[in-house]
Amino acid sequence: MDRKKLVGSASEERLEKLIRERLKPGADKAKIDERIWDLFGEEWCIMFTDLSGFSRNVAKFGITHFLQTIYESQRILIPIIDDYDGILIKVEGDSFLIIFRTIRKGLKCAIAMQRKLKIYNQDKAEEEKVLLCVGLGYGKILRIGDMDVFGAEVNAASKLGEDTADPWEILVTSEVFKRIGKSTGFTFDELDETPPGAEGAYRVNYSL
Repeated sequence: MDRKKLVGSASEERLEKLIRERLKPGADKAKIDERIWDLFGEEWCIMFTDLSGFSRNVAKFGITHFLQTIYESQRILIPIIDDYDGILIKVEGDSFLIIFRTIRKGLKCAIAMQRKLKIYNQDKAEEEKVLLCVGLGYGKILRIGDMDVFGAEVNAASKLGEDTADPWEILVTSEVFKRIGKSTGFTFDELDETPPGAEGAYRVNYSL
């Protein structure tokens, strides 16, 4: 068993043990929750990506098109994630869940990914283009090794990246907006729609 799986398995087992204790009649849930957050609570920038129009293209062009698009998105984007010190937690279909220690690196990575895809798509037919949607959150999450993460900002980033963002958009929660500030070279437009778990959402202004 490789180290990542070993650490992840140990973390999962420990969390499951605490959850089982929490389920017992008369359990001190507040104390157990405190132990869980002490063990697994960390602050991270969370990125959730999705490919626009993916399901429609799979239905129209078939499973080999699905596999090709998945392969190309990973080939192009994973090296960029590495360049900005992101940790790829999981790949689910056409979506990535990634964490970064700082918001700045998460934002810069998102912009670099979009710019790389702009170049890649220039000579591609419409059905061959890789069109990325990105959602970013920031806050305290439960990190279970490098296997999974949980938290309100994870859910909000997922909602923004998968359901709200259009192609080329980078959307962020109000926590990202508040913490990165207005004097860092990034500018934002506030959205009318707020994802569950967040107080607000914003669109990042950037040039391709």
